[in-house]
Amino acid sequence: MELSDLRIFQAVVEEGGITRAANRLHRVQSNVTTRVRQLEEDLGTALFIREGKRLHLSPAGKTLLGYSQRLLDLAEEAREALADRVPGGLFRLGAMESTAVVRLPGPIAALHQRYPEITLELQTGNPRQLGKAVLAGEMDAALVGGPVKDPGLGSRRVYDEETVIVTTPSHPPLDRRHGLPEAVIVFEDGCPHRQLLEAWYRDRGAEPGRVIELGSYHAMLSCVMAGMGAALVPRAVLETFPGSDHLAVHRLPRGRNVLTTRLIWRKGAETPNLEVFREILAEKNGGADKAA
Repeated sequence: MELSDLRIFQAVVEEGGITRAANRLHRVQSNVTTRVRQLEEDLGTALFIREGKRLHLSPAGKTLLGYSQRLLDLAEEAREALADRVPGGLFRLGAMESTAVVRLPGPIAALHQRYPEITLELQTGNPRQLGKAVLAGEMDAALVGGPVKDPGLGSRRVYDEETVIVTTPSHPPLDRRHGLPEAVIVFEDGCPHRQLLEAWYRDRGAEPGRVIELGSYHAMLSCVMAGMGAALVPRAVLETFPGSDHLAVHRLPRGRNVLTTRLIWRKGAETPNLEVFREILAEKNGGADKAA
């Protein structure tokens, strides 16, 4: 059953016969007759009771008439929605935990204020998880740290985050003479900040003796303050922690101290919601987002 068949069926009903319907649709009468009979064969039932040249709707035809108008209206609504390309509906966004805590409150507030017709869903995860979700169509976009290598993903650079190592104030300077922290507090495997910390150890020909995995930066910083180990965090996160003045901050070498955050999306699946969110991110970041 095609929409064009329903339009012909409805025209025959509204015009009261084949001849007037054919004139209205700019078709020959034989074509309209054939299409009506094909629709009846497809549905397996007669839609009209035929009395000579007169047509009366059968009970099945009356049932179909109600459905046909709803189907045609829905098809027109879908066509208009696609043609308008206006922001609205569900926007599924993913982000790293640090980004969600520090960077997203302002852009999300702006999105809600300017586009109240958009319903935002936010989910946190590591870049590996978020990238897979975007490629699978489970998220519309995500903010991830580190390089974006999958050819199926488009990306824009949004933020450059300085990262630092934090310890208790009693910990000696982090150099070869004094040794490295024995224990580190990190997110699960796949976190770009954990990868930076592991690379920092490898540069020194070492590895931590103990790895403690936690699920939030504030929990990690509380454990650092309690003397459980060292952690690598974005400086912007550290600035939101109430006890930051009780921690020692150790800067990393140039080239190891910056993590770039990018907005990613599946190529070919750009939406108006993505476009306006990308504009807001660029505005909040001083217009500095760049294609990757």
